[in-house]
Amino acid sequence: MIQLREITRENLDDILALDIREEQRRFVSLAAQSLAQAYVYRDTAFPFAVYDGDRAVGLIMLGYYEAKDCYTLWKFFIDKRYQHMGYGRKALELGIAFLKERFGASEVYTGVIPENDTAKRLYSSVGFEFTGLFENGMEEMRLTLS
Repeated sequence: MIQLREITRENLDDILALDIREEQRRFVSLAAQSLAQAYVYRDTAFPFAVYDGDRAVGLIMLGYYEAKDCYTLWKFFIDKRYQHMGYGRKALELGIAFLKERFGASEVYTGVIPENDTAKRLYSSVGFEFTGLFENGMEEMRLTLS
């Protein structure tokens, strides 16, 4: 059963041990960097461990971007051992549901590096669309929630 869990001192080491494939390193922040940002932006960052039962398989961090008054998919990855098994899509759906249920979000934004075709396909498959904005080396995508 795939679920999002709070990151605590009890599971921190499991989350820090998650890794990605070498070719993904230019697209994705690792857990330590993501958690450092979550700490600094703790009022507006919402990091979660992605679990399948008792096994940590990834990390998703959502956020509220005050400057643009919007909710975001900020950081997201599935460990290299568990990719292409459906965890990413389910974790993304759970993260979106969290923003909708907890904050009443009507839209979710994210940025994707143009060469990251895997992320583009995944985000598009759940309804994200390109906005046409290119900023900080990333293409912006938006999901409109009903």
